Amino acid sequence: MRRSFKFLPRPTRRHAAALTQCLHDHRELYNAALEHRRTAYRRAGVRVRYGDQSGELKHIRADDPAGQSRWSFSSQQATLRRLDKAFAAFFARVKAGRTPGFPRFKGRGRFDTVEWPKDGDGCRWDRQPEHPAAIYVRLQGIGHVRVHRHRRVLGTVKTISVKREGARWFVVLSCDEVPAESLPVTGAVVGIDMDVASRATTSEGDRIENQRHPAASADRLAAAQRDLARKRRGSTRRRKAVARVAALHAKVRRRRLDYAHKQALSLVRAYDVIVHEDLRIANMTRSASGTIVQPGRNVAAKTGLNRSILDAGWGVFLRVLAHKAESAGREPIAVNPAGTSRTCARCGHRAKDNRLTKARFRCQACGHEAHADVNAATNILRAGLALRDAAEAA
Repeated sequence: MRRSFKFLPRPTRRHAAALTQCLHDHRELYNAALEHRRTAYRRAGVRVRYGDQSGELKHIRADDPAGQSRWSFSSQQATLRRLDKAFAAFFARVKAGRTPGFPRFKGRGRFDTVEWPKDGDGCRWDRQPEHPAAIYVRLQGIGHVRVHRHRRVLGTVKTISVKREGARWFVVLSCDEVPAESLPVTGAVVGIDMDVASRATTSEGDRIENQRHPAASADRLAAAQRDLARKRRGSTRRRKAVARVAALHAKVRRRRLDYAHKQALSLVRAYDVIVHEDLRIANMTRSASGTIVQPGRNVAAKTGLNRSILDAGWGVFLRVLAHKAESAGREPIAVNPAGTSRTCARCGHRAKDNRLTKARFRCQACGHEAHADVNAATNILRAGLALRDAAEAA
């Protein structure tokens, strides 16, 4: 399996200054490469590709010995590949008829990662000879940076990335051949119904509460954003206000991710087969504002629903659940949720009137009553087991 391990480094002031400069120079390289592509196509109709720009990289490094030549050649190639992927995604969206979104120039707050694509080429995850008990990452042009390794690194380190999140730096290791750590077989299966009120409800009646992390920090975040709006652009105080807003958002993100890990782990430990809804969250949270010619209806209500869906963090939870299930040797199954909330789990009768309220389900055919989310989770479980049986039979 391919897995990532994220660690908090302990850079000195010299290391922090070098990391900041490294990020700045890679951002300039990205923007210069983007301008090169734009100018070549606009003036001559020529499409510049990654191979062309990678070939010119040695000349750029030779012309800037105190700047670009300080950093790893491979990390700069990775930055050019990043731009190439942005253009590939742009053309794929054009071909699919979606909103294209042409690649943009990266401002200081929109370029936060530098990648070294191979351990040993401009970077090294190792121990420093003078301190054999400590863990360090060696980066070309920066030096040996001590890392707080809070967990074991499994598999083979393939790529090393340095990422800036607000005032913090992180080292991300992408490892291949990570062994699975299978858990004991329990023989239990479960279906999960996702909801806004509670993040999820299982077919056994257990509820995973929605902690509503953004709502808990809404007052402080609103105050910080109002303070930011009053600051003059380009000022030192505005940069500090931006950092405070970013720190609040980062805290919400960390709390949501931590809660998702804990709840997903409890499910993986208890069940061998976990069936959940195959949700298209991007489609569910699409704006209903419409256009000037055809304005949308109930825009305010749809906006509130979108905010509640994103607040519940379904996407984060399902992604973490899939990764943990794969590592533990469990079987996650995604099923189409259409009709599961209106279908009776006892007799199979489907009707809109079966769901009397948001929480109450009563079948109009057989009279079966249950909590609406538990009934839907039971239907989801049956659909998942049917898919698995059909796949095994084929």
